[in-house]
Amino acid sequence: MKLASSLLFPNQWRLLASPPQLYLQAFVFSTASSTTKSPPTFWSPTLRRQCRNLQTAVSPVVTSSYLPTSYITQKQIETPTSPEKEGPPMQESLGAFQKLPMVMPSIDLYSSALRKSKRVQPTKGIANIAKRERNRGAKQLDALMKELALPLKGYMESFPRRRFLHPYERSLIELTLGDGNYEEVLGKVDALRKKVLSVGKEHASLCAKALSKREAEDRLSEGVEKLELVFQQQGIAVDDLLSIAKVLRAMPVVDLEMPTLCLVGAPNVGKSSLVRILSTGKPEICNYPFTTRGILMGHVILNYQRFQVTDTPGLLRRCDEDRNNLEKLTLAVLTHLPTAVLYVHDLTGECGTSTSDQFRIYKEIKERFEDYLWIDVVSKCDLLGGGSPVIYAKEDASNDEAEIIRYRETGPDGSIHVSVKTEQGLSELKSRVKEVLSSEMEKIKSEVRVDPTVPSS
Repeated sequence: MKLASSLLFPNQWRLLASPPQLYLQAFVFSTASSTTKSPPTFWSPTLRRQCRNLQTAVSPVVTSSYLPTSYITQKQIETPTSPEKEGPPMQESLGAFQKLPMVMPSIDLYSSALRKSKRVQPTKGIANIAKRERNRGAKQLDALMKELALPLKGYMESFPRRRFLHPYERSLIELTLGDGNYEEVLGKVDALRKKVLSVGKEHASLCAKALSKREAEDRLSEGVEKLELVFQQQGIAVDDLLSIAKVLRAMPVVDLEMPTLCLVGAPNVGKSSLVRILSTGKPEICNYPFTTRGILMGHVILNYQRFQVTDTPGLLRRCDEDRNNLEKLTLAVLTHLPTAVLYVHDLTGECGTSTSDQFRIYKEIKERFEDYLWIDVVSKCDLLGGGSPVIYAKEDASNDEAEIIRYRETGPDGSIHVSVKTEQGLSELKSRVKEVLSSEMEKIKSEVRVDPTVPSS
């Protein structure tokens, strides 16, 4: 003990109660600093050199043991969680369709793979002709297999799974491509990839076992023909995926942080004409129902702020189960996107939908989306004449309620009467649109987005 006390410098006894790492670091530091002033006689050059080279690692206590800090950095300690506590898969933001990869046609994919595989040379240094030929054949078949399988694997990884998409984009896939077609095509592409790997490995192995140069050449040709046949029989899946990518990539991009004005109404009531007036969108305008075959997105700039304007297919009077995919696209926009509604009414009798049916469609949509900001517009007011109601032959006006009679004459209460031809009411409409979109912007900004995984205090 006396020897130990004589070896220790002042204030180092208290370090004996500290953890070994801290004590060792402090001891080396204090001894090194002290030796610069008056090194003791027992401090030999060998010991000094060893202490200088000595390094210590900080090791925190984890589960009653010391672990180096570098180990914890490289491999974080994870607490196992039960499946019940795991949250739902995170949904991607809108715009997944614009990130789809470029898909090569099946014939081009095979031709490119075959061309690259033929450039593969045998391993250098093989003197025996038979061994060199079977080595070349096996390597070329393996290269052809990989050049075909790797792009297919890339497609499978790059095309998103429907369950991870935003609900609006899931609806677009279902209504545009048909229920289940998207998953079916991806499944066929994956089946083609697995078939290519199976056939390629089998024939490359056979080629590597050839006993002569002629046999190796024959097995190489046989393997190439077999892979070509597989692509001829199942390569249509790649072409179908190419078509799907073109359709989805052409879908309009919607920004969830930007207010959207959605034009809704019966077919051929003049929605597309108003979109051309209000925004940069240029939809087709014809005098027949269902001119709009999909969702068309335009933009309008008001007070240096950018807003979205959407033209949607027309709605008919029928239950949701009987609606076609075009009508369901309209309902998907209203259901899944933050929108304000500009509902268009045609009282002239030109659109092909009676005013009574338009009224009932309007009441149904208004009740379903009653929390939305709303603008009612009566279009083609220059054709209304003196405001006389248009009665269809199939309508029985004597049984109409007072509300329908008033609707047939002037439209909904507070509606704006406009005419694209005479520009009547357009200034008032634009002013009202500006007011509604500004309110929608404030509504979006004021929404508090709470992360469901973070517990509230």
